[in-house]
Amino acid sequence: MMDRITLTGLRATAHHGVFEHERRDGQEFVIDVVAELDLRAAALTDALHDTVHYGELAEEVVAAVERDPVDLIETVAERIAEVVLAHPVVEQTIVTVHKPHAPITVPFVDVSVTIVRSRR
Repeated sequence: MMDRITLTGLRATAHHGVFEHERRDGQEFVIDVVAELDLRAAALTDALHDTVHYGELAEEVVAAVERDPVDLIETVAERIAEVVLAHPVVEQTIVTVHKPHAPITVPFVDVSVTIVRSRR
């Protein structure tokens, strides 16, 4: 298991979904991101360039979610994984996209998709 930087509960408003009202009205998406990398160099040098700036990563993830609409949260998750893996020090990412207001007709707490992507 590698070292991890974790962002939990990032919030973005976007217009993803297969139904017209989802695209028109938009809704909140909640994102959890794990970036797996070796943090030894950063710990030794105490230098930001040896790690991932988690503030910038959070902004990049939210921007990726808020980009052009797609039908599936699976597509949104893949888009986020590409953003995380664009950081050269990240070896693997785990991305969960939550859609807490999904158009489901039965009571529920959350709907989410989780993907794991690696550089390998």
